[in-house]
Amino acid sequence: TEKRLDSLTEKVEELAAAQARTEKHLDSLTEKVEELAAAQARTEKRLDSLTEKVEELAAAQTRTEKSLEELVAAQARTEKRLDSTNKQLGGLSATVGYTLENEAYKHLPELLQNLWNIKPLEKLYRGYLSTKSGKDIEINILGKALKDSTEILIVGESKTQLSRKEVDRFIEKVVPQLDTGKLSPFPVFVTHMETSRGVSEYARQKGAAVFFSFQF
Repeated sequence: TEKRLDSLTEKVEELAAAQARTEKHLDSLTEKVEELAAAQARTEKRLDSLTEKVEELAAAQTRTEKSLEELVAAQARTEKRLDSTNKQLGGLSATVGYTLENEAYKHLPELLQNLWNIKPLEKLYRGYLSTKSGKDIEINILGKALKDSTEILIVGESKTQLSRKEVDRFIEKVVPQLDTGKLSPFPVFVTHMETSRGVSEYARQKGAAVFFSFQF
């Protein structure tokens, strides 16, 4: 009987030890579960924070896109206004140019005769001349005239502001290609002002007459 009791006692002690180990293991598992729960809570908190930031970024993106749309619309309005302004300026420039030409038609005959000994044989006018290649070019001032008993053809250009570049273009590129028949072309420039000092003298050295609007 004592032997059986000893055996039972030993088994009870083993069971108690196993129970203790189980409880310790359970305590460890409980601790790990609590740690996992805390980690999960932190993860959820971070996810909530990230979600909030994503929503803020999305809202900011929406505002940016709206601002860009407003900028594009404003740019379109600006370009439309610039187009309108350019058209108005173009019309104003043309008006100034035509006014200058109209004054030139009236006053050039006397100025040409007094300053260059050139006598117009007809009223000066705006018209077209054919080039040697058969293309028509509009010339601001045209008219037959006499210079030293020789008949010539006045070919004139009116410019609000006369530059060396315009002088070269007209004398070197436009005039040489004109088909003036047997008449020698005589280049004339009419302008309000020159873009830099010496432009009018530069044109005269190239054989052209230059007249300013204040002479009219």
